[in-house]
Amino acid sequence: MRLLSSSLAPLALVAALAVSAPALAQEAPVAAASAPAPQGEPRLIVAISVDQFSADLFAQYREHFTRGFTRLLQGAVFPSGFQSHAATETCPGHSTLLTGVHPSRTGITANSWYQPGIARAEKEVYCVEDETNPRSTPDNPVVSPAHLKAPTLGDLMKKRNPATINAAVSAKDRAAVMMSGHDTDAVYWIGAKGFTTFENRRISKAAETENAVMAKRVAAGDGPLAVPGWCGSVDRATPIKDFTIGTYRFPLAAGDFKSYANGPRVDTATAEMAVRMVDELGMGKDAVPDVLSVSFSATDKVGHAFGTEGVEMCIQMNVLDEAIGSLFDALDARGIDYEVVLSADHGGFDAPERQKLRGNPDATRIDPALTAGKLAAAVSQDTGVTVKNGPLLYGAGEAGSVWFSSELTAGQKQKVMAALVARLKANPQIAAVYTQDQIMQWPQPKGNPQDWTMEQKVRASFVPGRSGEVQMLTVRGVVPGEAKPFKVASHGSPWDYDRRVPMLFWRKGMTGFEQPTPVETVDIAPTLAATVGLTAPAGTWDGRCLDIDAGEADSCRR
Repeated sequence: MRLLSSSLAPLALVAALAVSAPALAQEAPVAAASAPAPQGEPRLIVAISVDQFSADLFAQYREHFTRGFTRLLQGAVFPSGFQSHAATETCPGHSTLLTGVHPSRTGITANSWYQPGIARAEKEVYCVEDETNPRSTPDNPVVSPAHLKAPTLGDLMKKRNPATINAAVSAKDRAAVMMSGHDTDAVYWIGAKGFTTFENRRISKAAETENAVMAKRVAAGDGPLAVPGWCGSVDRATPIKDFTIGTYRFPLAAGDFKSYANGPRVDTATAEMAVRMVDELGMGKDAVPDVLSVSFSATDKVGHAFGTEGVEMCIQMNVLDEAIGSLFDALDARGIDYEVVLSADHGGFDAPERQKLRGNPDATRIDPALTAGKLAAAVSQDTGVTVKNGPLLYGAGEAGSVWFSSELTAGQKQKVMAALVARLKANPQIAAVYTQDQIMQWPQPKGNPQDWTMEQKVRASFVPGRSGEVQMLTVRGVVPGEAKPFKVASHGSPWDYDRRVPMLFWRKGMTGFEQPTPVETVDIAPTLAATVGLTAPAGTWDGRCLDIDAGEADSCRR
């Protein structure tokens, strides 16, 4: 047994975000050591995802947490969890968390993909979009879980007992939908003016109440967020082109809902909405276990806008810790026996301009020659092949996948593919290039995710008919996308800074430990299934049950 001992520095709470809603009563965290050992099935599973919460961020800030993470650090701590696949984006990452299978089986290969032959002008398809609905577009989707091919833990628990409540909330639709699945009681995400849900459902009183609270806050505006004292070392400007990052404090202009929804404050609203859902749905009140999925999106929004190593992320870590702590306090106040897991959909990489100042000379932005437009022009020059309607190639660049125009004949496609592969292999920023025919010859990967080859990572992400017919993988340190104000960093690579995430489990009374052995996010679903006594046929999961009991008992054999 490895008992966690960590000296946690004091942390000033963010006064501007002090939770005032009655649903989030503040109470001191209950020490795990002082509570009796957990008995039987918990009444509520709380599955938390922190979008873009890399293992590196967790390691960097864990000593400063004093609220929600302090509770989690008393439980089972796996600092080296892996989103094992190559396509480290939000939708595929969230699809693994409660299905227990890799994206090659969830069907979610990316946040969006292209279907060049689809009968609409827009060929891009969003991962939670019902593209068969004529009113749906990738930017304004009719949201649906239809693309998810695997059942979630909530789906399986409701199949076992329809009395199970399966609910989810996030600022992002794709996060809430991927974690909750198909058979749901309530699913909410942030829309144009507040929390919204599927178009065939009405928002509930809980959502109306939280939306009113948010509207009042936005209308009033707010000053800069407080900066904890331990943020001093990262509170410095880094120049990028004609702007800087590293010193922004998230002031909120009156009426600016977009800034509210894309900054740290949205995590506070997400936690509040989660508690309102628990109350409204009566979650955790009877002997049938329920599932509440909560995805906190602001870490990803801050990471993209400002990178991971400035005062912006330091402020965000403080607000996140407070939001999670407030959620736990509210559940404690209601006397609910709950078990928590926290992980992430993917990691992230800092802006290369700051990376270079901090000892990483290889960090750089992606070569513009790798965008679909530039590649298409070069391939047309090499082959003489053009198309009459639309582009020759879709994707590339940030996507890492390339799709071909549906106008191409089989012979033309073969010619274009050969030229494209040659162009990509000649580019020094490309680590590997694979075609669909190559990828589909490889078996599904097994073994330690830390040791997977590039081919294994790609195979775990690949979905025929959705993934591009050519996969391009950039070398370590290449950041996709051009630098712009409020868009300086990203993720999506096959490298460990994007793949490695923490996995933390906690329940009142459990004996905590820390285990450095690499584990996978697909292990979460079978681990929680054992907790609630759910059995499933062999092959249901790609992952394995983790024994999160530090004593002689095996939590996988209850």
